[in-house]
Amino acid sequence: MMHPNKKPVYLSDKDLKELNIRPSEVANAIESALIAKANGKLHTAPKSAILPGDGRYAMSTLAVGDDGFIVTKQVTVCPKNPENGLPAINGAIMVLDAQTGILQAILDANWITAVRTAALSAVAGRRLAVSNAQSVAFVGAGVQAHSHLAAYAELFPLKSIYVFGRSKANIEKLCKNASKMGLEAKICTDAKDALSNADLVVTSTTLDFSTKPFLDARWLKPNAFATITDACIPWIPKSMKAFQTIIVDDRKQEFESDKPMLPYDRITCDLTELVAKNVDVVSHEKPAAFAFRGISLGDYAAAVLAVQRARK
Repeated sequence: MMHPNKKPVYLSDKDLKELNIRPSEVANAIESALIAKANGKLHTAPKSAILPGDGRYAMSTLAVGDDGFIVTKQVTVCPKNPENGLPAINGAIMVLDAQTGILQAILDANWITAVRTAALSAVAGRRLAVSNAQSVAFVGAGVQAHSHLAAYAELFPLKSIYVFGRSKANIEKLCKNASKMGLEAKICTDAKDALSNADLVVTSTTLDFSTKPFLDARWLKPNAFATITDACIPWIPKSMKAFQTIIVDDRKQEFESDKPMLPYDRITCDLTELVAKNVDVVSHEKPAAFAFRGISLGDYAAAVLAVQRARK
């Protein structure tokens, strides 16, 4: 329990990055949180979202753990921000004492959002992707592409990446980063060329529901694993039948969503069921996918890990 007169800690995105927390550590924390949730020791609310206009997408999460923390996050996706030299996603996280409600820390949200999203993917990827995956295709080359590259490079023996996107600057930055990691980087002018060659696929396009779907799951290799962070917006709905297994982050959250990512009967299970209940869904005869919006549990695990690391 925090003393009521103790000043809360502030951790900027720069501070958080300098803690040098590895993607695998965040993934491990998320797995522990999933087990805690299954055992009734972590209490979460479905993510709430509002579309206030101008392409903005505001969302918030809330989780309370029996280990003594409350974590709440609010972020907003602002598509016009990059035109003004600002990150497209901005927000803040509050970490409070679960017994007293006293504020313990305030965190910038960008680093947490990036790493926890990739760590959620890593949790699913550990179970659904082939262990010797050597190539990954990125559709969208922004923040999530970089965080997923770091996570998957730690998890798999990657040798190459394929990149398809709209921003030339972002594509070049991602390819340069991959080259520094010793990976071969290929820029694709056609989305099919990127998807059909990769063991792993990451789609992280802008959350714009007016986008016309252009990705076909039938282009994927039989043993491919797709990480879909953009609410399935760029995927052709009828092609989703090509996936033998589709995992979501939270079944209840998806069921209650105003804009479902895909038909509810296409969902195999969610992350809690996959990890805590050991649901057996491993098969590489057809592609598998992890389609998700982000859950409060991921923010909770990453934020608590960061605060505990900072205290040390």
